[in-house]
Amino acid sequence: MSNPELQPSDSSNAPLVEHLVELRSRVLRSVLSVLVVFLCLFYFANDIYLFISEPLRSILPEGAKMIATEVASPFLAPFKLTLFTAFLVSVPYVLYQIWSFIAPGLYEHEKKLAFPLLGSSIVLFYAGMAFAYYAVFPLLFAFFTKAAPEGVTVMTDINAYLSFVLKLFFAFGLAFEIPVATVLLVLAGITSVEGLVAKRLYVILGCFVAGMLLTPPDVFSQTLLAIPMWLLFEVGILISRLLPKTRHQD
Repeated sequence: MSNPELQPSDSSNAPLVEHLVELRSRVLRSVLSVLVVFLCLFYFANDIYLFISEPLRSILPEGAKMIATEVASPFLAPFKLTLFTAFLVSVPYVLYQIWSFIAPGLYEHEKKLAFPLLGSSIVLFYAGMAFAYYAVFPLLFAFFTKAAPEGVTVMTDINAYLSFVLKLFFAFGLAFEIPVATVLLVLAGITSVEGLVAKRLYVILGCFVAGMLLTPPDVFSQTLLAIPMWLLFEVGILISRLLPKTRHQD
């Protein structure tokens, strides 16, 4: 007699057309959720930009300010930031739609593991962005403004600033996914905890290479990304060590 936990749900055998219709429906719901949140936030577009630019504006020298070097920048920069914010706010709902689409085809034991990993991925991505905003940005911008040559007034373009911080948001958000990626590698049998420990030095080197590729070309910001990546890798190893005990107890 087969184990029910090793059998996918019956809905996974539905015809291809039904899957495509359901996929279209869930994609449309996801896009609509982003648009609805965007319309709700658009009135506050300038306030959102002021909030994001606060780490830089708060440490600009007296008389310095942010500038717009393109005609449409005062509109487009807050617009793009609000659209990005709307997507971030909608991410849990978008991922719920993805989960609802793929869950019927998963085995029961896969569902038990996938849902916590999905939830932790969302939390860790948000945590990475918060770490960048509250811990990295103040240090980074203080360093850059103080490093300006004498007689040079720091006046950052609002579009250039937005591109810079969005890049760092993504970099730190993805970096904070390392514990989840580490656990998935172990669960999938691609590697083992012992194998990861043995490759620790290579991972540390890889963290600094990733920091060099994902951040602006300065040692300061590269280090601020590489060290958390390494520490998160260690967290992933610790969690992976505990997983066999937890599964054995179940």
